[in-house]
Amino acid sequence: MSHEEVKDNEIEEALELSEILQIRRDKLARLQDEGRDPYTETKYLRTAYSGEVKDNFEVWEEKDVSMAGRLMSKRDMGKAFFADIMDDKGRIQLYVRVNDLGEELFNEFKKWDIGDIVGVEGFVFRTRKGEISIHCKSIKLLSKSLLPLPEKFHGLTDTETRYRQRYVDLIVNPEVRRNFEIRSLFIRHIREFLDKRGYIEVETPVLNTISGGANARPFITHHNALGLDLYMRIATELHLKRLIVGGIERVYEIGRIFRNEGMDTKHNPEFTTVELYEAYADFNDMMDLFEELLSSAAMDILGSYETTWQGENVSLAPGWERIPMHEAVKKYLGVDFLPVTDDEEAVRLAESVGVHIPKEKEKTWGNALYECFDQKVEEKLIQPTFITMHPVDVSPLAKRSLSDSRLTERFELFICRSEMGNAFSELNDPIDQKQRFQKQAELRRKGDVEAGMMDEDFITALEYGMPPTGGLGIGIDRCVMLLCGLDSIREVILFPTMKPIE
Repeated sequence: MSHEEVKDNEIEEALELSEILQIRRDKLARLQDEGRDPYTETKYLRTAYSGEVKDNFEVWEEKDVSMAGRLMSKRDMGKAFFADIMDDKGRIQLYVRVNDLGEELFNEFKKWDIGDIVGVEGFVFRTRKGEISIHCKSIKLLSKSLLPLPEKFHGLTDTETRYRQRYVDLIVNPEVRRNFEIRSLFIRHIREFLDKRGYIEVETPVLNTISGGANARPFITHHNALGLDLYMRIATELHLKRLIVGGIERVYEIGRIFRNEGMDTKHNPEFTTVELYEAYADFNDMMDLFEELLSSAAMDILGSYETTWQGENVSLAPGWERIPMHEAVKKYLGVDFLPVTDDEEAVRLAESVGVHIPKEKEKTWGNALYECFDQKVEEKLIQPTFITMHPVDVSPLAKRSLSDSRLTERFELFICRSEMGNAFSELNDPIDQKQRFQKQAELRRKGDVEAGMMDEDFITALEYGMPPTGGLGIGIDRCVMLLCGLDSIREVILFPTMKPIE
């Protein structure tokens, strides 16, 4: 097909759509002129939903019902129509006859469009072909659809349009709704799981005078009344640990986090986490808790420990591998960092396996070990694996290991090459914490935009005394991706961040 022919087809399609839009607006204008504006409708009493009627036909057969939903199809049979409406629980067929509605209303119904919102009253029956249906005695237009739904057989398949117009995606791709039902069930599961264990749910500030609790680039906004730049939170950690100091010994928050970083299939600038802290616990307790939480969620929501994600068969059955970072590097790369004591030697060891430390990072033993894991080992972790004992250099809020002061009591959980959560035995030494904050601040001055800031008030809180504490942060979006078997974070966020259309 020539360029001219393609252009001519696009013009014809545009004209066709323009005509459809005008016809629908003309229909609305006529209704309004006749004093039957559908947008003036308010409440409509429903006595049944499609799903419950179809699932319990024996209970509903021959009973009168009042239902409402979006008109999804119409099939003209002359003196009768078969139609489908979709409500919150699914779709159900309507049988609409002129003998039941009368000529005037039947002829009016014939003019209604796919996408219109309607209310129907009638009785439940099964057609000769076995289709559970509503035999309509009356029908009412409740809202007019001025835009046509995507064409029946191809639907809405363009991913960019699906994300931008999630409302249309949910209408024409019903399977998408299941993903967000799983998300809701998972968040509910988290709350029930933690509430039963005596945790208290709280809310902490989104706007802060510093960015803290993680290494990430923040969003900056401005408070006019105070004349002050503020940071949108990159973590909830430091406020939650203040509450541990204050005597709330088991605390959690489910909330939105904002990081001014790149976007890809695993990252969205705003995402949802749950962070939880438990006094008198350590990172081993957090491993036990995380494993039980996620494995029980799989069984409760999916009915199985087995799932498929990113092309891999994954088992979430309890008993996940736990391995220190240096042992994982030794296992997969064949180099042992533990006997090495010199920074330069550690950097050379990393370079020997093709790992180079980014220029904004210091060339230290800890960074060399971490970069080996990050660049070469993480991609090999498929089944649930806890990577423990992270270097101090990359763990400014975690407690040092008693067996090796270069390491911390920290873990991250990896499944299918993806980090699912992060946890520490929390650092509660205010002197050590201040020194680490100072180190982070120095890195920030040298150009590391992800390095943390000094939080003097948090140091003050620690000086009052914080008990030994275990803390855990879980990426809810990633966990939902796992449970749904989806490879893109945009599939599990209803309205992901999108670049505006020019």
